[in-house]
Amino acid sequence: MDYHHVIEAAGVVSLGLVAYSYLVRWFEAGPPARRRWRPVATGLTFGAVAIVLMISRIHVGEDRFVDARVIPIALVALVEGGPAGALAAAVAAGYRIWLGGSGAVAGVLGIAATAAAAGAVRVWARRDGGVGLRHSFALSLTVWVITAASFLMLGRQGAAMLAPVWLPVLFLNVVGIGLVARLFTEVVAAHAAEASRREAAELRAVNALAHAAAHEINNPLMAVLGGLALASRSVPAETDQARWIGTARVGAERIRDIVKRMNHITTIQEAPPQGALPLMLDIRKSSTFS
Repeated sequence: MDYHHVIEAAGVVSLGLVAYSYLVRWFEAGPPARRRWRPVATGLTFGAVAIVLMISRIHVGEDRFVDARVIPIALVALVEGGPAGALAAAVAAGYRIWLGGSGAVAGVLGIAATAAAAGAVRVWARRDGGVGLRHSFALSLTVWVITAASFLMLGRQGAAMLAPVWLPVLFLNVVGIGLVARLFTEVVAAHAAEASRREAAELRAVNALAHAAAHEINNPLMAVLGGLALASRSVPAETDQARWIGTARVGAERIRDIVKRMNHITTIQEAPPQGALPLMLDIRKSSTFS
């Protein structure tokens, strides 16, 4: 095996990890509308990484080469989920079809099966509370079996091609998927922890401001409600003055309900933008008061 080629492939995967780290940070810091595009961005990124790995093949002796195309596909499907994995697989499969050759069908089926296997392992890992070494190593062995099966689909010719490269392919899968998957999950965990700390700090700041504003509003509001109650006793019913007082009381009671909600904010939910109005806190959705 040409270890210069192995180092080159490792560098490509590392660049994918760096790009993934920046993508996660960018999407997590953005509005919800931007976050919906995260699977598309990560899927396209890792699909491109798979294409680069197909181009940068690894020489394993004589005129035999292997590539690490399945590694980024397995990683993104395992860490990001089905949509990103399916998109990465579609990009890589499209390039493999464009290359053509007798092994195109087997190559495409191997790519699709890799994405499906990674999705299944992701479901298993989520049931266990997160991706661990046993999940990533199980996926690496499964992907190796899928790769071997794609060779064997070509009959005797495929078996002859697999015989001298099965060990290098196994090595690439175990290292590239079994170990690198831990790095990817740690990136996700680190960004999730950072996002949680940021949201907690934002919630504390909003609560402090909301409690202070509620306290300042509540005192004069009680005086207004008391004054309206006293005024209503000396005004005959069914008069304009009585209706005005009733309208003012309804408005004051709505303010009182809003103040109560301000004291029960448990999350940060923004109201959708309306015209030229800036983003603002949706107090009703953000509070637990009912």
